[in-house]
Amino acid sequence: MKIARTFIILILLSAAFFGGLYYERFRTPAATAERKPIYYVDPMHPAYKSDKPGIAPDCGMKLEPVYADSAKQSAVASSSAEFGAPPDLAPNAIQVSAEKQQLIGVRYGTVEMASASSTLHTVGKVAMDETRVARVHSKITGWIDKVYVDFTGSVVKAGQPLMTVYSPEMLASQQEYLLALRSREIMYHSSVREASINTAELIEAAKKRLELWDFTPAQIEELQQTSTPIRSITIFSPVDGTVLERGAFPGQRIAPETQLYSIANLDRVWIIADVYEADMDRIRIGQKATITMPGTNARSFTGTVNFIQPQVDATTRTMKVRVNAMNPNQQLKPDMFINVDFFTGSPMRMSVPADAVLDSGLVKTVFVDRGNGYLEPREVQTGERTGESIQVLSGLRPGERIVTSGTFLIDSESRLRNPGQAAGQQTGRQHGAAPTEHQHVTPPAVQDHSGHNASEHEHHDQPSH
Repeated sequence: MKIARTFIILILLSAAFFGGLYYERFRTPAATAERKPIYYVDPMHPAYKSDKPGIAPDCGMKLEPVYADSAKQSAVASSSAEFGAPPDLAPNAIQVSAEKQQLIGVRYGTVEMASASSTLHTVGKVAMDETRVARVHSKITGWIDKVYVDFTGSVVKAGQPLMTVYSPEMLASQQEYLLALRSREIMYHSSVREASINTAELIEAAKKRLELWDFTPAQIEELQQTSTPIRSITIFSPVDGTVLERGAFPGQRIAPETQLYSIANLDRVWIIADVYEADMDRIRIGQKATITMPGTNARSFTGTVNFIQPQVDATTRTMKVRVNAMNPNQQLKPDMFINVDFFTGSPMRMSVPADAVLDSGLVKTVFVDRGNGYLEPREVQTGERTGESIQVLSGLRPGERIVTSGTFLIDSESRLRNPGQAAGQQTGRQHGAAPTEHQHVTPPAVQDHSGHNASEHEHHDQPSH
């Protein structure tokens, strides 16, 4: 009896095995063959549906079939989304499997706090450092005898002779000084003490007068040694520099108001750069700048901003920014046009990659990874863009993990699962298009593909390609 029971059990197990094998081999293809799509959708515009296969008229993409079991699986996935979902998950968040994320090409990044730096490019013109310019005048009236520096552009040193001047006033002052010196010798043996004191005062007064007329100590010493007035006095260069203007010619009559030379030290120059008023908040005193000379073998110099003009040019809408720069070998010439780059920086700020922001025109959205495949759209306010990063003013927190690549396809997936609640449709407008008075949202419905023409597609709240 026991043997018979065992035999029957073996027969039943064999029948079940071969029956399953038969069903798998002969029934499954039939079931697969009977699997029919319930409708077709535009992969770029999931809200558009058609009961026939074909090509989307607006973008030319092939319509994708949607089967009953896939729709059911989507519903089951949505209903089971509560498992492992954060308690504060937004209603329009979606769950995307790792396989689908890999297929879409989703990449992630992190919201960071960083100090952004950029370069402001502008142009400028070389100018003389006005604090290093000397203008040569004579304090006496007379006539020029000789001119030693006789052309503009000459390089001179401090103390180098520029010219000689004959002046009757200076000649008379020298004679008064010599007369005072002779009086001192006569009064030296005098018994009248007051006479000696008065003579010393006359000598000091005559000497002071010569010094005020720029008579050098060496010339005064020469006058004392020779006891002969110097007919033509020499005027020397007060600084090292380059002669920019020359107003001295032989035989010319001069007066104290006559400008004889203009000499500038060009070892340090000013760069006057034009900066648009919209960029003025990026410039500050003490900021570094790079000056580049025009040409293929252009050299670069480093300068520092030392003055910002407090007035905007009414014609160009620019402000003048003065950069102080050293000029080795005097390669920067006055009135030369050059390129100026200001290195600007900002305090620590929250920023994300620019590709992470989905901009629909009125709303800017970033998808935040909430874990377990959940992606939550967040509306953000953005600020200045610097390179490949963009500042985020609100909507995110530092350290959050966000989607940086594949945001458009994630948004399409969001619209497919949550019609009317997707990130790109929160404002009821198209992606990249301004709303018109004829726009309205067409509720999802099965439409005949032949009836989906260009005029009807204008009224769909979908992106244009």
